Amino acid sequence: MVDVSNFVEANGNAAVSIPAMEVAGSPHVPFVPRDANATDSKNAKDVLDLWRQQKQIPAPFIWPHADARPSSILELDVPVVDIGAALHSAAGMARAAAQVAEACASHGFFQVTGHGVDPALAQAALDGAADFFRLPLATKQRARRSPGTVKGYASAHADRFAAKLPWKETLSFIHNHVHEDVGARASSHVVDYFTSALGDDFMHLGEVYQEYCEAMEDASLAIMEVLGVSLGLGRGYYRDFFADGSSIMRCNYYPRCPEPDRTLGTGPHCDPSALTILLQDGEVDGLQVLVDGAWRSVRPKPGELVVNIGDTFMALSNGRYKSCLHRAVVHREKERRSLAYFLAPQEDRVVRPPPSPAPAPRLYPDFTWAELMRFTQRHYRADARTLDAFACWLDLPSCPATPQAQGTV
Repeated sequence: MVDVSNFVEANGNAAVSIPAMEVAGSPHVPFVPRDANATDSKNAKDVLDLWRQQKQIPAPFIWPHADARPSSILELDVPVVDIGAALHSAAGMARAAAQVAEACASHGFFQVTGHGVDPALAQAALDGAADFFRLPLATKQRARRSPGTVKGYASAHADRFAAKLPWKETLSFIHNHVHEDVGARASSHVVDYFTSALGDDFMHLGEVYQEYCEAMEDASLAIMEVLGVSLGLGRGYYRDFFADGSSIMRCNYYPRCPEPDRTLGTGPHCDPSALTILLQDGEVDGLQVLVDGAWRSVRPKPGELVVNIGDTFMALSNGRYKSCLHRAVVHREKERRSLAYFLAPQEDRVVRPPPSPAPAPRLYPDFTWAELMRFTQRHYRADARTLDAFACWLDLPSCPATPQAQGTV
C-alpha cells in the first residue's frame, strides 16, 4: 500500500497537507511542492539557463533509474486506423472498430490516417511552436501559468515541482467546443487568449492554433465515433458526450540535453484526459510506452497522428479500455517538438459508464472533469495510479480497500 500523505494543495506559495490515504501499488511520492520562496520568474530563468549547459544536468532534473531506465530496441506495434474510411463505409467502420478494440484492450495506443487535418496547417502549428519557444523569456513569461491551473507557459514545471523536473518547456491553452450553428464555429477564444496574454502581435499565431484546435476537435470526435462502435454503443454515444467539451492544447519543446540518460522530457504517466492526439515533429522520436515491462518507441510517421486512451475514458469504459503508462525521452544532439491535444468533456459533466444489459462491478466512482483536473493540478502528480488515488481523495467507496465501487454498470 502507498501512503499518500505527501499530497499537497497549492495555497499561494505554501503547501497544505491533506490527510493520509492509502492506494494500492509500490511506494511512491506523487507530488513534490516547489520551493515556497521561489518566484515564477526566477524558476523560469534558472531552468532556461540550464538549456545552455554542455556538461551535466543539476540534481532536480535527475530521475530515478526505475523511471529513466533505457528503452527497448523494439518499437510498439500499433495499428494504423483509417478514420476517413470508417466514417464513409460500413466496412471501413467495422475494420477500424476491430483495430481500436484490440489496441485499447491492451496498451491503448494507435495511429490514425484519413483524419482530415491539412498537412500545411499541421506544419504551421509546429512552426508556430518553434517560433514561440525561441522568444526571449520575458516575452514567454507574459503567458506564464498561474499556480493550480493548466493554462499558460511553463519551464520544466518548476512552478509545480521541486524534484524530477522534466527537461522541457510547454505552452498550454483551452479550446472550448462551442458552436453557434451546425458547421459554424462560435468564437475565436484561442485567438483571444493569445492576444490577451501575449499581445496583438500574436494574433496570427492565435489564428493558426484556433484552426488547428478545430481540426483536432473534428478528428477527436470522429475517433469517438469509432470507439463507440467498438464498445457496442453506436457512433453517437461518445461523440455526443464530448461534442460540447472543453479540451486542452499543449505545445511541447524538448531542448538538447547533455545527459539524456539521466533525465526525461516527460516522466512516466497516464493522461488524465479522455483521449490524447499527438502530432510529432519530423523524424525525431521521443514518445515511449511501457508494455510488458519494456519501454517501446512510437516513432513519427508522415501524415499520421498518435492517439492514446486517457484515464477519463478508462473510467467511462469501466476499465475495458486501458490508459497506459508512457513517457518522453530527450536527446543529446537533437531538439524535439510535439503538439498534444487532450480531449475532455464539459467541466461539470458527470463521468460514468453507460448502462449495461450485463451489469459489472463499478471500478471507479462518478466524478466530473473539473474534480479530476483539480486533483491532478493541485494534489497529485499523474502516474499509473491516478484514478485509484483520485477515488480515495473523493472519499468514495472505490478505494482499493473496498473491493467494489458504488453500483454496477
